[in-house]
Amino acid sequence: MTAEGFLEGRRLQLARGVLLQCIMGGYPPARFYGSDDGDLALVADPVQVHRLPWSDTPRALAICDADELDGGSSSLSTRGQLKAVIARYAARGLAPVVATELEFFVFAPNTDPTQPFRPPVGLDGRREDGQSAFSVSSNNGLRPFFSEVYKCMAALGLPRDTFMHEMGVSQFEINLLHGDPLLLADQTFLFKHLLKEVALKHGLTVVCMAKPLAHTPGSSMHIHQSIVEIASGRNVFTDSYGEPTAMFRHFIGGQQAGLADFTALFAPNVNSYQRLCHPYASPNNACWSHDNRAAGLRIPASSPVARRVENRLPGADANPYLAIAASLAAGLHGIEHALEPTEAIQGEFAVPDNLALPCTLHAALERLKRSPLAGELFGSEFIEGYIASKTMELTSFFDEITPWERRVLAAQA
Repeated sequence: MTAEGFLEGRRLQLARGVLLQCIMGGYPPARFYGSDDGDLALVADPVQVHRLPWSDTPRALAICDADELDGGSSSLSTRGQLKAVIARYAARGLAPVVATELEFFVFAPNTDPTQPFRPPVGLDGRREDGQSAFSVSSNNGLRPFFSEVYKCMAALGLPRDTFMHEMGVSQFEINLLHGDPLLLADQTFLFKHLLKEVALKHGLTVVCMAKPLAHTPGSSMHIHQSIVEIASGRNVFTDSYGEPTAMFRHFIGGQQAGLADFTALFAPNVNSYQRLCHPYASPNNACWSHDNRAAGLRIPASSPVARRVENRLPGADANPYLAIAASLAAGLHGIEHALEPTEAIQGEFAVPDNLALPCTLHAALERLKRSPLAGELFGSEFIEGYIASKTMELTSFFDEITPWERRVLAAQA
């Protein structure tokens, strides 16, 4: 839209079906988004209109809500779903607080998708070989790129906590500061968009796939969650003696009750399960533990006032609005129904069958399809439409034969 049109308040409308567009560009049948495929109104959030600092031509980006023409939020909007979950907390006098940790890879351009990704050539003329994890000098070869990333973050008002090289080859992680869930979802979305745009300027490719390289750790989007009382600002996970509260237990119980049903919302792509099938630091379970990274729900070591629950299931490929909404909705379900968690686990452990999560996209979609809880918390229109779109993507994947199949199976009897 032109700047003049935007400033005049001209309404931008969009077909409802676009919210269910699959990643290949197609659409499920029209019955999933209203047979008429009528319009939605895109309503810009006034605090999320940003001049894009990486653009040579003056451009701006506005994060919008997708509203029905009668003014109500569309049930197909993931941002609207997150706002609805936050409102349910507010009705109880509570406000969730979250932070996201996003991992990503920086690669050289990959013009042939049949070939593996490769690290870029750094300022020293060499490609990283995987020995730079957690090194203080690990991003020196990409210093011009990261310098512009930092400047663009500041221009967009994205405060960063820590930035580090992660375990993978040319893999990095940013921790965003904790705050309002909607704000953090917006910031996570903006940061991923910023990364890709700045990378293109520097002749690089940023990849937020869950598992872009074989034999290498995948990329997560861990979600740290706590709840405060609106009136006092007190963390309701901790009592006046510094001990965990019943609400803390119930929140964990709700997470455990919802993680398996919602796996397809946290791990939305075929590739997501490449990360989860290698469980070290990518736990495919609903166990909980104090400071054990093998558990899907980890309670980080912290002071009582900062007591929180870390959901380690989502990958970097997850929709931040939907992943945060699903995680918080599960926790609130536990609070509302006083659900008790299992016993905490420590050390090495075997995952009980009732706490194991789906390990393929097909299994996750089948679990979501059978979940009464998903329909109750997100509405049948959203869940059915989401499943329809993801089923199209899964079918497209199965329409291709992989190099592994040709290499390994062609010679078999």
